[in-house]
Order: sequence, then structure tokens, then C-alpha cells
Amino acid sequence: MKTFLGLLIMCALFNTNNGISQDVFKHKIGAFEVDLLSEGQQKGNISILIGASPEILEKYAPGGTFPNATNAFLLRTPKKNILIDTGLGHKLLSNLESLKITPEKIDIILLTHMHGDHIFGMLRKDTVLFPNAAVYIPQAEYDYWMSDEARNKVTENQRVGFDLARQVIAAYKDKIHLFQPDEIGLKTQDLLPGIQAVAAYGHTPGHTAYLIQSDNQKLLIWGDLTHAMAVQMPHPEIAVTYDINPQDAIRYRKKILEFVSKNNIPIAGMHIAYPAMGNILVNPTGGYQFEPFQ
Repeated sequence: MKTFLGLLIMCALFNTNNGISQDVFKHKIGAFEVDLLSEGQQKGNISILIGASPEILEKYAPGGTFPNATNAFLLRTPKKNILIDTGLGHKLLSNLESLKITPEKIDIILLTHMHGDHIFGMLRKDTVLFPNAAVYIPQAEYDYWMSDEARNKVTENQRVGFDLARQVIAAYKDKIHLFQPDEIGLKTQDLLPGIQAVAAYGHTPGHTAYLIQSDNQKLLIWGDLTHAMAVQMPHPEIAVTYDINPQDAIRYRKKILEFVSKNNIPIAGMHIAYPAMGNILVNPTGGYQFEPFQ
């Protein structure tokens, strides 16, 4: 399982931005705008991959690494400013400032899950950073991180993640909304106008993607459905050590990849290298390929 300390070390070791601004990228979805808020471009290490053969690694991760990033996204609708995850918070405020958005102007935070590199940006010195934001957390995600039984099953080092999740929940306790996501391709109702919550379980018990739609245009922000696009697109059956349930992570990844490729729905992800958004195409030789936006 991913730990907060491990994430800090990973970001420090693998930041390869080289002074080139790859922190913000804009994409229009009808009347909405989605802005990438990146904390840096990195190189992931093949040691996190589960089930990758030497032949696969040699072909898709030469040198033992693959492109990676740590991202959050800002969704701007005509009425709301919505953060989808908050990253580690390293560049969150400066990225928002570049868009002329102050923390007080964030109306809603949608969480894909509660790993540290998605929620630590919600706090500043243990206090609420976004005082006016309602926080949406999948019910299964909330239940997992609040479970003493689940916390007691992991190592002492891994319990840091539970403690951070609980700290965030406590800080925003009066602003939290719990919900149940839909299965991909099915729909009960929008979580918010133009936003459907989609189950993407496995990485964590409540891991959720968000399907955004405006004026017949769509974008699926899929959180941590992938960590190693270079490897997991041609081979979606490969999981990562960060997945709490690798089998479910694989199943949902395949299901969502099939759906978005068939329906021509662009995607965005929290660990996809800049610009972190693009199209998923079926690869005639097997698996899928990712075409980033230009």
C-alpha cells in the first residue's frame, strides 16, 4: 500500500521537470473548462509493477522506468469551481494562483480516493485550506479509512495513511457528503450537474472516477486507474503494489478502458505525464494506446 512518506520520497527523487512549465494545461468540455494542476513530471520505477514479464519491461519500460506525474484537476463550470483531488499540495496554490483562483473560491472538492498524494493538499498546517468547499467522498472509501479493523491489519508505517485520511475527515467533518458511484455505462443520477461518479474499485475500496459532460462533450477523470501508462495501456492486466485489491483494479481498468475506447470518451489521470489528458484507442496488436492532447 502507498504510504505518505514513500510518496514524498518518490516525488523528491523522480522530479524531472527541468524548468519547463508543465504544471497547467487547459481543456474545454462544452461550457466547462478542465485545468491540469500538476506537481511535477516524474519517472516511476518498475519495482511497483505486478505481473510484468522481463520481455514486457524491456519493451515498454527501458532503463527500468516509465513516465509518471502527480496531478490534480480544476473543473470550472459557469457556477462552480471544483477541485478533483488536491495532490500533495506542493504546487497546488501556485497553480491555482496562475488561474486567478484563491482557496476561498473553491466550492467543491471531489475525491477519487484518500491516498496521501490526493488529499494532503486539503490541509495547511493541520487546518482547512479550502474553507468554503463541500467535500464529496465515496461511501466505501470513507468506511475503509475510518475502519479500525482495516487500520489494524496494516503495518505501523502504513497506518500513517489512515491517520492522514482521518485528519482530513475531521477537519472537514461539517462539509462532507458521502455517495455511491455508478458502474460505468449505467446511470442513476448525476452526483452534481454534469458530473457522474463512476466506480473504479481496486486501487482502494472506494476508488471513483468522475465522468464530466457538457454540451455533448465528455471527459472521464479516472484518478489512479493507471500508474504506468506506458506499460498498463498495452498490458492492462498488470497491477501495481499500491493497489489494495489488484484483482479488482485490473477488472475495473479493463472494463473502463473498453467503455471509453468504444464510446470515444477522452480521459485524464492523476499519474499520467503532461498534459495528462487524451484519447484511448484500441491497439490492433493487443491492449490499448494513449494519444495525449496537443
